[in-house]
Amino acid sequence: MDMFSLVRLRTFNRLQTVVQHLSQQMSKQAGSDAEVLLQKSGHAGVITMNRPKALNALNLSMIRLIYPQLKAWEQDPETSFVMIRGVGGKAFCAGGDIRGTFSKPYVALIDGITMGGGVGLSVHGHFRVATEKTLFAMPETAIGLFPDVGGSYFLPRLEGKLGLYLALTGFRLKGRDVHKAGVATHFVESERLPALEKDLISLKAPSKETISDLLDGYHEKSESGKEKPFVLAEHLDKINRLFDSTSVEGIIRNLKQDGSSFALQQAETLIKMSPTSMKITFRQLKEGATLSLKDAFAMEYRLSQACMRGHDFFEGVRAVLIDKNQNPKWSPATLEEVSDEYVDSCFKPLGSSELKL
Repeated sequence: MDMFSLVRLRTFNRLQTVVQHLSQQMSKQAGSDAEVLLQKSGHAGVITMNRPKALNALNLSMIRLIYPQLKAWEQDPETSFVMIRGVGGKAFCAGGDIRGTFSKPYVALIDGITMGGGVGLSVHGHFRVATEKTLFAMPETAIGLFPDVGGSYFLPRLEGKLGLYLALTGFRLKGRDVHKAGVATHFVESERLPALEKDLISLKAPSKETISDLLDGYHEKSESGKEKPFVLAEHLDKINRLFDSTSVEGIIRNLKQDGSSFALQQAETLIKMSPTSMKITFRQLKEGATLSLKDAFAMEYRLSQACMRGHDFFEGVRAVLIDKNQNPKWSPATLEEVSDEYVDSCFKPLGSSELKL
């Protein structure tokens, strides 16, 4: 064994020791009761989100287990790719936040609700497999936040103004539409996922190419919803035209002036969202269109700190998630009251407190 291989092996062993220690510390329960299951199967590292009663939402202890294990698998020459899935049949992962990039092929089986941390755990991977049960959304403007977990990077890279539309309105994509929108790379019926998982794990020499070929084969044989047009197909021209503006105020003016049922419905939706969140989100996606994923994460960290200093995030969580009266009192209450100077301040570097990746 050469010196490089020896150093790599020692580093991997140290990381595995850290992972084992964290596993013991963070979960007193064993086996299938753990919140996240980390297993090696063939050449695959398998992450299973195991909080079905909580829609597999991420928490800090799960992040502390997943992140070092990903780093360990990344350096393990015997691990060729990672597959991530959720249990329970209802949600892949519906909340929380985890950030990071992974160099090896990464397959996310997004079978169910995919929001918040579930988006972060899937959309930046090489392969995202949706099913008829998948429900994807970025609803953050409704709770006084912004599309984080790398939303700055992937949303502006969707076709036309679709990403901006999804970010501002929180529109929900379901089933095959998640693939047709470009969020998922493949679509496979939920009942065929066990067979797909088995075939992935059984690959003799897993690589990005062989995994892609396997997923392509499953995708091509999937008939569910194949003939239905994209749910937003008839509105894409309006979305691209009406959301093409230099400001959120301009978008709302465009929608009202258009006067169609679809346009007025979108205007009504936007008026309910946090004005501050919408202005931050608009600027965020404009900036993110030219940033690397790493720089997008750094920008989002600055925005998260600004939201924690502000009013609307706490008010949005209260109204939507705690009291559930769906009646947040935003401050400022209108778009016109959210100054450009305030939005600029949210994007300013944090000096020694900057996110370090």
